Amino acid sequence: HLGRQGFPRGAAVIGKLSGSIDSISGDAAIVDVNGVGYVVHASNRTLGQLGGKGALVSLLIETQVREDAINLYGFADKSERDWFRLLTTVQGVGAKVALAILGVLAPDDLSLAIAAQDKVAITRAPGVGPKLGARIVAELKDKAGSVANDLSVDALRGAAVNGGKAGAAPSEDAVSALVNLGYRRAEAYAAVAKGARDLGDKATLDGLIRFGLKELSQ
Repeated sequence: HLGRQGFPRGAAVIGKLSGSIDSISGDAAIVDVNGVGYVVHASNRTLGQLGGKGALVSLLIETQVREDAINLYGFADKSERDWFRLLTTVQGVGAKVALAILGVLAPDDLSLAIAAQDKVAITRAPGVGPKLGARIVAELKDKAGSVANDLSVDALRGAAVNGGKAGAAPSEDAVSALVNLGYRRAEAYAAVAKGARDLGDKATLDGLIRFGLKELSQ
């Protein structure tokens, strides 16, 4: 029977679990909280950080209640949970696909991939083809906020470059040049964004490329 909110009667929405690992199998861990074992689904990255049996853990939880099941999804931090919520707003991206994406891309890397419109990085996740990858980066482009390391998207698309004249063309050309040299688009984007921010009015195409190469070689 369902309650007034649509939840099964007696169901509780869980926001956080702290306990010890009972076991990890497949895409889920059983977290023992005072003798009660909760099945928590998580990304491969998060599961790999939990430790072995008996390890103490604390996970943020997203509770999804359906007519036939109550599923718990666990996250190492708020950033990962927020990205899970954002990803699942995209048509065709359910909880399983969102966790698969977070399993191959850390939140900062995912931020960079979205900002750089790098659909190839997204398609590294199992179950994400080119069409879905393109939809994800397109739909989340304006929702993702700032990219990793506090580098704003505006660092490329609004930074003053080329002798103080506002415009993104030199930055975009610098990213393209680095990609042509074999660097991943998200990496090139981050390096050039940092260059645009640090160089400010002194940024030129050549200067951004040199800065990017130096940054990527570290």
